[in-house]
Amino acid sequence: MNKKTLSERDICTQYITPAIAAAQWNTELQMREEVRLTDGRVVVRGQTGRRDKNSIRRADYVLYYKPGLPLAVVEAKDNNHSMRDGIQQALDYATMLDVPFAFSSNGDGFVFHDRTRTEGALETEIALSDFPSPEVLWQRYLAWKGIGADIAPVYAQDYHNTGKQPRYYQTTAVNRAIEAIAKGQDRVLLVMATGTGKTYTAFQIIWRFWKSHPNSRILFLADRNILVDQTKSNDFKPFGGAMTKIENRSIDKSYEIYLSLYQAVTGTEEERNIYRQFSPDFFDLVVIDECHRGSAAEDSAWRTVLDYFSGAVHLGLTATPKETEEVSNISYFGEPVYTYSLKQGIEDGFLAPYKVIRVDLDKDLGWRPQAGKLDAKGQLVEDRIYNQRDMNRTLVLTQRDEAVARRISEFLRGTDRMAKTIVFCEDIDHAARMRQALINANADLASRNPKYVMQITGDNLEGKLELDNFIDPEKPYPVIATTSRLMTTGVDAKTCKLVVLDRTINSMTEFKQIIGRGTRIDEEYDKLWFSILDFKRATELFADPAFDGEPVVIYNPSGDEPVVPPEDPPPPDQETRGQPGELPEPPTTGGERIKYVIKDVPVYVVNERVQYYGPDGRLITESLRDYTRIQIGKRFASLDDFLKTWNDADRKAAVIAELENQGILFEELAKETGKALDPFDLVCHIAFGRKPLTRRERADNVRKRDYFTRYEGTARKVLELLLDKYADAGITEVETMEVLQLQPFDALGSVSQIIKAFGGKPAYLGAIRELERGLYQQAAN
Repeated sequence: MNKKTLSERDICTQYITPAIAAAQWNTELQMREEVRLTDGRVVVRGQTGRRDKNSIRRADYVLYYKPGLPLAVVEAKDNNHSMRDGIQQALDYATMLDVPFAFSSNGDGFVFHDRTRTEGALETEIALSDFPSPEVLWQRYLAWKGIGADIAPVYAQDYHNTGKQPRYYQTTAVNRAIEAIAKGQDRVLLVMATGTGKTYTAFQIIWRFWKSHPNSRILFLADRNILVDQTKSNDFKPFGGAMTKIENRSIDKSYEIYLSLYQAVTGTEEERNIYRQFSPDFFDLVVIDECHRGSAAEDSAWRTVLDYFSGAVHLGLTATPKETEEVSNISYFGEPVYTYSLKQGIEDGFLAPYKVIRVDLDKDLGWRPQAGKLDAKGQLVEDRIYNQRDMNRTLVLTQRDEAVARRISEFLRGTDRMAKTIVFCEDIDHAARMRQALINANADLASRNPKYVMQITGDNLEGKLELDNFIDPEKPYPVIATTSRLMTTGVDAKTCKLVVLDRTINSMTEFKQIIGRGTRIDEEYDKLWFSILDFKRATELFADPAFDGEPVVIYNPSGDEPVVPPEDPPPPDQETRGQPGELPEPPTTGGERIKYVIKDVPVYVVNERVQYYGPDGRLITESLRDYTRIQIGKRFASLDDFLKTWNDADRKAAVIAELENQGILFEELAKETGKALDPFDLVCHIAFGRKPLTRRERADNVRKRDYFTRYEGTARKVLELLLDKYADAGITEVETMEVLQLQPFDALGSVSQIIKAFGGKPAYLGAIRELERGLYQQAAN
């Protein structure tokens, strides 16, 4: 057999897989083929988002010691390549999977890259028959990790089979955490962006710890009731009867897995610190979810609980490690054993990119009341200049609420009025007013269902009861939620498509949490990306290097100085009016904060700009046309270069697909022009300044030239119908033979009969190419 004639898949089937199997690998349990590591980055332009198929990363083989414990990556090439042609790709995938072994093969043998070697060549060539066994690689892997025989069984504990394959970074996070615990590290920190499955990851860590430590007890702490309830009923469900939630301030010591709010086990009075009913050595593992947050107690219950259970392993989970001059997660837990960032999640296609619309309101840029101005309460308004930071803290302009509600409603009318939307307000009073303004701005839908807009804040029982319905993709209502701080964290709103910022945000931690409300992807409900409508310039924080970089320790305690835990948040399920420490406090009278309410000052939108999440993670301010012009300029040096590529292409659809994969959205561009333009004309017009013709004009030009005089009967009728199809749907429809199965072509006969009318398939394809030459005849003019 001539290997040169075999496809890459044939090489895998006939040479690579047999070689792996011969080395005693169980091909059903220890080998996976065509392993999709990433989903492909979502590119957003205009109102459309689509995946860049070229960015999908897929390993030909991943070899496992057992499920969840990858050891090696094998990349395959056909025999027209050398053995080493796939090794760099294999090394990239091995780095992603945190494994030291990478192989490349073309069916003749293997190039073997072994990072565990401490001497000799790292990369060698081996015969097909010399592929190493699982046990050989496993022992080298353990040595590379520094895992001794005494703790190897703990590290090798089985995952729980949930029926779904964990994503590559989840596997790495779980294994890194278990490795640290097995080696005796008693404080462990995992940093994973919102929406990347921290709770699922925590479950697998706890499961493996629980199974490898008989009779162990685990405490899972969170600071929001919804976090605990979601965890218990979803990811942690396999624990079944071994699990309980601590509530009603009562303790039952017969369980092994305990879920609790900080506030359920602590209090300001000693007798309310019910965690002390457990002995200090009762728990073996304490997991702190959202560990950048603290607790409601003034005496820092976050640290107090951990100090009490100091003999247990402490595992912190967060998307936003807090590193300031006053507090530091890293100073308590140590450096993260693994970090998976928002930027990486977007690049991999697991998290949704965003489009930012910054809106400036005229009074936010500076407003001064006239002398003697009284507000709606009869208070004399202090004579000074009020700006954006004052709005809804010191000064309430009710017509500003209406302007914001009007702009939100305009956005939804232009996109999807049933798109789940969260409006972050300054405080509860602001959230209540914004709810009313949005109801009035959407009276048609609000009258149809009063839950179209709802206030979901800590003091609003009716709103809190609707929170589950808001985050349920199958429940259409509520659509718009106005909130202050209740929904900044722990709300798994996968279908949230619009995040509105009308609150001053100076805290990077809080900003990341809020942005995280929109970063989840749900393709079933057409959620690939989301928009941020920013009225407070909060998205300027995107420019801060701290937004998505590795956490940097700023706070460094010295000597015996105690480690300060992360600051305490507002009480659970409650909101605060303002955020002490972020902004100068408003003036007060007798201890009461003064807030002026003015109803007769109009507010207008004066400026607006749209920004896109760019390939390098930065926001790009440009129009869709500008982006298209730049991208086409990268691909084609000149109009002649484009015309040559277009005219030489056997299938124009291939050129179109290539440009679409670069993020060029022809459908959106055509909408902007308001004309039914072919991708060819869009490129020529936008990138090279050529006057465009509509598809109908191009089709009519072909007819005027009587281009098909040598065709008659069925063949001519088919070509005339194809011209109509081009005018209606574009060139890609013309090039596919499946179109012949559709109306009105099916009335002319079967596909084979139609092709026979042209004299066979080659003649039919030749006629299509001739048709395309006619359509684009003036391309060279």
